Amino acid sequence: MDEASSTLSRTRGRVGSGDGTRIAYERHGEGPPVIVVSGALGTAVSERPLARLLAPRFSVVTYDRRGRGGSGDTGPYAVEREIDDLAALVEQAGDGVCVHGTASGGALALAAAAAGLPIERLSVYEPPYAPDAEARETHAVHRRRLAGLLGLGRRGAALELFLADAMAPGALAAMRGSERWPELEAVAHTLAYDQAVLGDGQVPHARLAEVHARVLVVDGGSSPAVTRRAARLVSAALPRGRHRTLTGQTPTVAPHVLAPVLEDFFTEE
Repeated sequence: MDEASSTLSRTRGRVGSGDGTRIAYERHGEGPPVIVVSGALGTAVSERPLARLLAPRFSVVTYDRRGRGGSGDTGPYAVEREIDDLAALVEQAGDGVCVHGTASGGALALAAAAAGLPIERLSVYEPPYAPDAEARETHAVHRRRLAGLLGLGRRGAALELFLADAMAPGALAAMRGSERWPELEAVAHTLAYDQAVLGDGQVPHARLAEVHARVLVVDGGSSPAVTRRAARLVSAALPRGRHRTLTGQTPTVAPHVLAPVLEDFFTEE
């Protein structure tokens, strides 16, 4: 982070959602509003690197999705309640809001746009839909196993199951022994929420057809082929969608690579 970005303002607050749940957020910088929606296990804190890079041009809001960090978690869970959470933040931010969502956060943002939230422009990075029958079967098996573990209260095992898809065994073992593991385990129950956002895993063509905002769908050039196919299908299903690949990037996209792409998209005429 450069000297200029280190001096940019950061404020914290909470906003009430439709069901009364208090949603904790951070705001970085001044300018046109941008809301960042994190993916599985993400929080306002984990999105700070991207927010700080965008803050010289925008007022960037990162938030704890319900059940995470400083936010409440009124039950029973429903995707519509998460859309209401985002709606409360959009209303507070004012006119001309742009939104960026990563992974399942991107899927949530797309669902919110389809539901009619007044989003000016929307970018998503690798919404994790299943683009073919084999991928959907894998998704279904994973969802059943995850639900079973969480139903038994085995958050650690559910977290291992989720992370095993993205991490090498050695890296996962190191993560289990790290100071961060208890923090992740504390929010592991929200993995079921992300699964609910994705539904059966299919690209939701009918829902995407209802998104009227301009949408940029981004993937990484070094991401798995199935992930990149899903991104292209999502882009093609959107009335005003476009697709871009970031060379060398993976599902864990580098903020300094993504930020200029978002800045250009959010400010173009």
